[in-house]
Amino acid sequence: APSLKHTTPAPPLRGSHANAAKLGCDFGHNRFRAPVMGSAVATPLISMADYLQAEESGPIRHEYAAAYLFAMPGGSKHHARISLNVAKALDTAASDEGCATYVADMRVRVSEVVYYPDVMVVCENDAPTHYTEVPRLIAEVLSESTERIDRGEKLYNYRQIGTLLNYLLIAQDRVHVDLYRRKGSAWLLETYVNLDDEIALDCPSCSLPLKHIYQQVEFDQP
Repeated sequence: APSLKHTTPAPPLRGSHANAAKLGCDFGHNRFRAPVMGSAVATPLISMADYLQAEESGPIRHEYAAAYLFAMPGGSKHHARISLNVAKALDTAASDEGCATYVADMRVRVSEVVYYPDVMVVCENDAPTHYTEVPRLIAEVLSESTERIDRGEKLYNYRQIGTLLNYLLIAQDRVHVDLYRRKGSAWLLETYVNLDDEIALDCPSCSLPLKHIYQQVEFDQP
């Protein structure tokens, strides 16, 4: 069995989200990040239909939350390498189970929010061709500019997806992977910090070794 730094219940969803859509509230406790107005980061107030239509032909990728567009930042070499490693490691097992693995360009929709996960496994054939609403696994590679969003806003929203079983948060500056695992109505947090560790996933049903996640990734020496 893999050696875990810890396995604990994931933080519970907040009991009241009546003010969740009010932008500018405490980010970590609500559904949406606060837009940065007057900059290129957020474009205000566009309908979901207009967003979906524009995103299919636009040159810049955007995530969509609370009627705002958020331009996607560029990734590092480590980010790209880790995303590819995870997708490669999952693809055969996913295909054997009749599922598909997507990297970067496939969107996921959660009600009135749309994201571009770094890696995603989907088993159901839902109708839209440019996004899915039924992922089984999502992986995000953390960066300095996105970690708070991945651990806050996205964690909250992803846990609303009924089909989602596993949510991976992968550090790119050190060996560290957090897995949020659905167990019935609860979520458990598992943390892996050793290259010899292997993560037992629920879908696809396979083992994901950390040495495969971090293959060809060289960390800066302290």
